[in-house]
Amino acid sequence: MNDSSLLSRITISPEVCHGKPTIRGLRYTVEGILELLAAGDTIEDILSEFPDLNSEDILACLAYATQAIKAKSVQVYPLAA
Repeated sequence: MNDSSLLSRITISPEVCHGKPTIRGLRYTVEGILELLAAGDTIEDILSEFPDLNSEDILACLAYATQAIKAKSVQVYPLAA
């Protein structure tokens, strides 16, 4: 998957997690997933704990973080109503 298709998995909605970037509008924040990875959890560990996620979701969090440190702003796709 390329970065733009991965980033389409990251959504921001004021009604979900106080507007923090989340995965597919679910209550899994990018921040939380990155914290798990930074703590040493593997993608497989995260997927076994959260079966409604998939590896592309985790890669999307990494792509979002990469874009966030490269640019002053990151374009995300609004959550469909």
